[in-house]
Amino acid sequence: MGEIVLAAKITHVPSMFISELPGPHQGCRQPAIDGHHEIARRARNAGADTFVVLDTHWLANSGYHINANPRHQGTYTSNEFPQLIRELPFDHPGATDLGHAIAALATERGVRTMSHDNVPSLGLEYGTLVPMRFMNVEDQLDVLSISGWLNDATFEESRTVGEAIRDAIEASDRKVALLASGSLSHRIWANAQTETGMFEISRPFNEHVDKMVLSLWKEGRMAEFLSLLPDYAHHCSGEGHMHDTAMLMGALGWDAYQGAGEIVTDWFPSSGTGQCNVVFPLTPAA
Repeated sequence: MGEIVLAAKITHVPSMFISELPGPHQGCRQPAIDGHHEIARRARNAGADTFVVLDTHWLANSGYHINANPRHQGTYTSNEFPQLIRELPFDHPGATDLGHAIAALATERGVRTMSHDNVPSLGLEYGTLVPMRFMNVEDQLDVLSISGWLNDATFEESRTVGEAIRDAIEASDRKVALLASGSLSHRIWANAQTETGMFEISRPFNEHVDKMVLSLWKEGRMAEFLSLLPDYAHHCSGEGHMHDTAMLMGALGWDAYQGAGEIVTDWFPSSGTGQCNVVFPLTPAA
């Protein structure tokens, strides 16, 4: 019987990539990188053999989509930030069986979900590639990427997909680290301020709300957080409308989740947005 052995909300800011390169920004995101290394260490210690990434950089305008290619291989340059992420090589084994199982369950429950394999030109987005650069380097775990930026979906649909993810994992023989890859608030600076605002938040309001949300997570007040989620995602410009977070919470048990989030990387601002790494311990309710 399979299981989710680790669940986390993680950052994927492009500056993590340039943080490793020589230059004026070298080391600027070391705490975020250290957080990824720690999450990867915990996942492997828990016996994980698969990463499932809910990627807020994969935009889907109709239905939910899963990249279930048997292998993810290529070189990636971000069309959004080519000055930050360019010529990034990647090579990760896939998880075709799990992708198909998740899609079948979610669709059966009323949420149209499509799993794609043998489509080599369907690449990974950097919401998956950045964390995998830091988490999946040594012994290669399988990688399954799920669209997490849904323009026309509801949180209830994402909850259903999250529940299908959990149930499909439990019906498999896989041990999964489930990662919601996206920011907290996500109001990027206006163009003229992007360079000077790389290490600042764009709106003080967003910082205060982000930190309130982190307090709710740390105190295990999940039902309260979920009641705020639609307004939070709207008023603080949540990345991908925060469908990655809704799917994660669905997989954890939604408002029945009894755990409390553990901050692995403290809140930090990046180009106007609010970021963190948070692990959600697994509980019987999940």
